[in-house]
Amino acid sequence: MSADALITRWDIPWAVTAALVLTAAIYVRGWIRIRRTRPALFPDWRLATFLGGILAIFVAVSSPLDTFSESLLFMHMAQHFFLMSLAPPLIVLGAPVVPMLRGLPRPVIRWLRPLFATGLFHHIGDFLTRKRVAWLAMNVAYLGWHIPKAYEFALASENWHNCEHACFFFTSLMFWWPVFAPWPFRQRGSRWVLLPYLLLADVVNTGLSAFLCFSGRLLYPSYAAVPRPFGLNPLTDQVAAGAFMWVMGTMVFLIPAMGVTLQLLSPRRGRMAVQPAMAAPR
Repeated sequence: MSADALITRWDIPWAVTAALVLTAAIYVRGWIRIRRTRPALFPDWRLATFLGGILAIFVAVSSPLDTFSESLLFMHMAQHFFLMSLAPPLIVLGAPVVPMLRGLPRPVIRWLRPLFATGLFHHIGDFLTRKRVAWLAMNVAYLGWHIPKAYEFALASENWHNCEHACFFFTSLMFWWPVFAPWPFRQRGSRWVLLPYLLLADVVNTGLSAFLCFSGRLLYPSYAAVPRPFGLNPLTDQVAAGAFMWVMGTMVFLIPAMGVTLQLLSPRRGRMAVQPAMAAPR
């Protein structure tokens, strides 16, 4: 098999692609509407990050990452990286709640209004974005689906494989929500808590990645039972997958942790703005 296949072997799932296009269209419509009244809250970069997240999902499910996911563990882990570490934080940075609601057709909003009036959605969202809940959900899903029996089970069933990917994506949305606190989400507690929140998640990722790299045995036998593309040894493939998870995963957690640290240690802009105002003559 030619190495060109790593670029050219796309298999587009039209139902998923249509859902992604519809989601993007709803967001763009809502973003345009709310930007008229709150331009400072919804600059161009929010639109770009949200659409970037949608594109990351499309790449994960349509590109050679998916085509070779059942024969190369490295490609499968790269696919998981797109679904867990690229798409969710980009979508959260887009502050999607209000634009998605503003972008829906009016009949749908009228149908949803009684549900919003009950406060049910607010309570569910409040619970799912609590730091403890979000951290546990993401890391339990991450570790649980990489247990050899669970991983092999997902590989053997397309429906469960899709369920696995959905677990990765939605629990990662939960995880990144408190980190970026998109409007109108209200941050609870001190933001200093985000440092152990991110660093402990990196510890979990490091542990799993190191286990893949240094176990010295093939953890997922299915990869030895299929034709090996490009002549790559299954154990070498596993080590490469673990190294990819280790390096890229660490960057994903440490860069936001550095950003939070710099934000917390920098002078508050509010104080800088208030002092000249107080000193100014009336």
